[in-house]
Amino acid sequence: MGKITAIKKLKRLYRVDLSGFDEEKIYLSEDTIVHFFLNVDKELDDADLEEIQSYDQFAQGKSLALYYISFKMRTSSEVRKYLSEHEIDNTDQIDEVINALTKNNLINDKAYAENFIEGKISMGSAGPYQIKQKLITKGIDPLIIDHALSNIYDEEKQIDVAYKLAEKTDRTYGQRLTLKQLKDKIIQNLMNKGFTYSISSIALESLELETDEENETQLLYTALEKVSKRYSKNYEGYERKQKVTQALARKGFSYDDISSALRDYTFPEKSKLTYFFINVPRYSST
Repeated sequence: MGKITAIKKLKRLYRVDLSGFDEEKIYLSEDTIVHFFLNVDKELDDADLEEIQSYDQFAQGKSLALYYISFKMRTSSEVRKYLSEHEIDNTDQIDEVINALTKNNLINDKAYAENFIEGKISMGSAGPYQIKQKLITKGIDPLIIDHALSNIYDEEKQIDVAYKLAEKTDRTYGQRLTLKQLKDKIIQNLMNKGFTYSISSIALESLELETDEENETQLLYTALEKVSKRYSKNYEGYERKQKVTQALARKGFSYDDISSALRDYTFPEKSKLTYFFINVPRYSST
C-alpha cells in the first residue's frame, strides 16, 4: 500500500509523486487525474496503480488521436499508425482508442471514402480505379471502397469527368499530334487516370475530333526532316527509305501519307568522311 504525496501540473501532463511503491513518480494526463479522482494523500495499492497506468495509456492515446484528427479527417489505419509512431505501443490500447473514436463517429472509414470520392469527382481529376488505389494506400477496406464507388461514381459521372479530361488533353496536344496520335494519347491518359477502356472510348468519341489536313501535313514533313537526317548518316537508297518509313509509321503516320511525302522528298546526301594522312618517316631495321 502506498499513497500520492504530490501532484504537479507540467506543460502537458501531471507529475504524480508516490510513496510506498518502486516507482517514485509517474506522469499522467488530466483525463486520468479526473477519471480516478486523484489527489494528494490518496491511498493506492498495486492493483490501483496498474489500473491507473493502463487507463492513462488509453487516455494519452485518445488525446493524441483527437489532436491528429482535429486537422482533417483520418482513416482508422492512419490513426493507428500515428499512435504507434508516438509511443503508444500497446496494440490492445490502440484498438480501444480506435473503437472509442469510431463509436463516437470521430473516425469513420465509410464517410472518409465517400468524401474522398466526391472530392475527386468535383475536381474532375481521377477515374474509379485510381481512386480505389489511393484509398487502399490509406488503409480502407476494399469492400468499403467498392460500395462507395458504386453508389457515388456511376457511369454517367465517369463519362462526364473523362470527357473533361479528354478536352484538356486535346487543348494541350491538338496542334502537336496527328489525329491518330492524339486519339491514342487521350485513351492512354484516361486509362492512366483510372478509367476503363470502354469509358475512355466513349469520352473520346464524344469529342468528335476531326482531321486538320494542313496541320497533319506540316507535322509529317517536320518529322520526315528529322528522321531522314538521322538515318542518312548510316543508310542509303532503299534501306534508308525503309528505315524512315518504319520510323514515321511508329509515330502514327499512315503508310499512304508517308509514301506520298517520300515521293516529293529529296534526302540529304550521306555525310562524307575526310581522311587526313600524315607522312611518318620509316626507319630501317638495319
